[in-house]
Amino acid sequence: MKLGEPTLDQLRIFIAVADHGSFGGAAKAMGRAVSAVSYGIAQLEAQLALTLFEREGSRRPVLTAAGEGLLAEARSVADRADALLAKARSLHAGQEAAITLVVDVMVSGEVTAHVLGAFRQMFPTCALTLRIEGLGAVAACLIDGEADLAIGGPVIGDQPGLERQAVGEIDLIPVAAPSHPLSQPGIAPGESRRHLQLVLTDRSPMTEGREFSVLSPLTWRLGDLGAKHSLLREGLGWGNMPRAMVAGDLASGSLVELDLPEKPGAHYRLSALWRRDTRLGPAASWLVDAFREGLG
Repeated sequence: MKLGEPTLDQLRIFIAVADHGSFGGAAKAMGRAVSAVSYGIAQLEAQLALTLFEREGSRRPVLTAAGEGLLAEARSVADRADALLAKARSLHAGQEAAITLVVDVMVSGEVTAHVLGAFRQMFPTCALTLRIEGLGAVAACLIDGEADLAIGGPVIGDQPGLERQAVGEIDLIPVAAPSHPLSQPGIAPGESRRHLQLVLTDRSPMTEGREFSVLSPLTWRLGDLGAKHSLLREGLGWGNMPRAMVAGDLASGSLVELDLPEKPGAHYRLSALWRRDTRLGPAASWLVDAFREGLG
């Protein structure tokens, strides 16, 4: 049997339907008509002489065994084409004229300031826009096309449209004012649930319905880590904070590290993130290396 040669566009349609679970979802994501997506799948199945999706008995297309087997290969071909196109764009463009960088709020301001100070000297003609976001909002900026590069944490999980490269980690510790009941020695298991916990909330829908190191049913949700810091020092609750951010408070005694049985602190691993359909230019690549060195 002589097989045809699928086009790159047909493979992208195949991947989109598999990722979005429907022809309508793929059409919306690709800016196409549903009929165009359906036709593309039909043409691909004809080229390969295989049925890729089961359509009968379900309102949503389900991958067949053949479809499951070919999906990884289709992704590989599309990824290589994306890499080729991104490389061509970077060769045409040379050094970036501008970069929008989004940094996780957990990253020390001193580290960010040091990196960006050196960046201005290294790339004086590259206009840089900086955004500070928390949790899933970091990745959302990339996915929505609002940023070129991000330094973000682990809470968003793996996003298929993003590349990830580890750059370091931050030590999160539970703290409270010295007058807080949880600051006393010998805290019993479960005692933390009786006290107000100050929690950083996600301003994006990326982590909707998920909780991170939340022990107490009594919470105040804050979108700003600086506000959380201030409320902690006022003794209004307890919560996790980056150790570097509260080092001065721990030294002066305005905050104390809590010894809770549940050990809610964590190593908050940070990664450089960028869209898979782009190629980092020299300035963005330099930023990745600089943050890795600063966070190391």
